[in-house]
Amino acid sequence: MSKVHTQFVCQKCGRVSVKQLGRCPQCGAWDSMIEEVVAAPEEKKTRALRSIMAASEPKTLAQFETDINERWQLSMREFNRVLGGGIVPGSIVLIGGDPGIGKSTLMLQVAIEIASRARVLYVSGEESGRQIKMRARRLMQPSSKADNNAVEYPQNLFLVTETNLDIILDHVQAVKPQILVIDSIQTSYLDDLTSSAGSVTQVRECAVRLRELAKNSGVAVFLIGHVTKEGTIAGPRVLEHIVDTVLQLEGDRFQSYRLLRSMKNRFGPTSEVGVFEMRKQGMLEVPNPSAAFLAERMLEAPGSAVAVTMEGTRPLLVELQGLTSPTNFGNPRRTTNGIDTNRLLLVVAVLTRRLGLRLSNQDVFVNVVGGLAIDEPAADLAVAMAIVSSLKDKPVKPDLVLVGEVGLSGELRWVGQMIARLREAAKLGFKSAVIPRRVRKGEKIPRGIEVLEARSLRQALKLALVK
Repeated sequence: MSKVHTQFVCQKCGRVSVKQLGRCPQCGAWDSMIEEVVAAPEEKKTRALRSIMAASEPKTLAQFETDINERWQLSMREFNRVLGGGIVPGSIVLIGGDPGIGKSTLMLQVAIEIASRARVLYVSGEESGRQIKMRARRLMQPSSKADNNAVEYPQNLFLVTETNLDIILDHVQAVKPQILVIDSIQTSYLDDLTSSAGSVTQVRECAVRLRELAKNSGVAVFLIGHVTKEGTIAGPRVLEHIVDTVLQLEGDRFQSYRLLRSMKNRFGPTSEVGVFEMRKQGMLEVPNPSAAFLAERMLEAPGSAVAVTMEGTRPLLVELQGLTSPTNFGNPRRTTNGIDTNRLLLVVAVLTRRLGLRLSNQDVFVNVVGGLAIDEPAADLAVAMAIVSSLKDKPVKPDLVLVGEVGLSGELRWVGQMIARLREAAKLGFKSAVIPRRVRKGEKIPRGIEVLEARSLRQALKLALVK
């Protein structure tokens, strides 16, 4: 008979304590220690998992068989880009995002495409098989007028509605898929544990079992995860260490664009971004995101500036809008959408102190068009230009981009991957770029774009604004 004991687990970081604590000693969260009853199982692993796992045996590197090009390539190049070139067999990928952002839709599209070449098992703990079929029919319709009977469903795509992980592993043993999708990891549970589904212990142990399945059988496992109200993936932080890749699906709920961002990737570059657009047909990739973000830009409007930001290895051109409005209150507002508020406060302070602009009686608003979030200082110069352009009611030159970090002394500082940024701007037809004075000599400037170097923010203003 198995022994039963009680423990307290932090719902934020997974810290285990034998007694109740008001504050977690590891992460500092208050009232996060939840009581769980743990029964020591008689058998560590289920029969299905033991039958899949191979006996461990030390080998040399030369004895392991591998193929450098052994990846599942998809027609969605944006998805391949984020994963580092495709799906790696035996990998375990965690996809998180806000409710309704499109996680299940994206993974069903991936499952449908892979099913034309290999077996795929799609396990849902939140939807019935009929609901999944309805969504699959919509994704596979060539047009809205097509006959429903004309839809040919892939024969290698298997659906099952189940939350018990032991039963899921039995299905894996029977179907023998190459791709396994779990929707979602928070609804899965193990009978060995007495805690409810979605608890820290259940999420961690289910992820560990699925990782053992992936590494020993070569099945690529995709886990769909919920997010907390802070925007982080629900469950213990150790969950992100268990998996090989962590993808975050982001986007403004009022915008159609979705960004699939790589937060961690053992098989490719980190911080890579793929851009999709949510349509009736599902997630459609955006092959030229910069052109899409600038499609509705008003060229002669004051307060508009174009910045070149890096998302992983990809340069993106985005429009930043600034607006200043007189206020009668003692504390003017500083509102941002898409950039860090602290960066805006820094730029406003430099404009006030170094350029002598009076912004103490002005509300300042800065918006990144398209719902994109910028977290690098290379957009400081564009933010400053958008604010000054609105304050002086003078537009920025329409065929000009701005790249540079603003220092506290009003100087402009060099940023990385400048040549790639300039090459992207030239490809979209921009004629000139204001950048900091070059610290690296000998770098070849791309053809078709004129580089205007500025040492300070004051010099950049003279070059950027229409006279």
